[in-house]
Amino acid sequence: MTRQFEKGDEVSWDTSQGKTAGRVIRKQASRTKIKGHIVKASAENPQYIVESDKSGKRAAHKPEELRKL
Repeated sequence: MTRQFEKGDEVSWDTSQGKTAGRVIRKQASRTKIKGHIVKASAENPQYIVESDKSGKRAAHKPEELRKL
């Protein structure tokens, strides 16, 4: 079963620098571009746009990479 998140959910994920936390901004179900990077999201394989509490930067993550806090 795929994990589901809602806008505003507090989540954490792993980075090369360790664990970080933030919040879900939105569910992305179509291709988009973030910081020059193409996010290959689709209705069948959605990704979540999250904003880091530490840096304030946004990134896209697959649902299996996120954990609800």
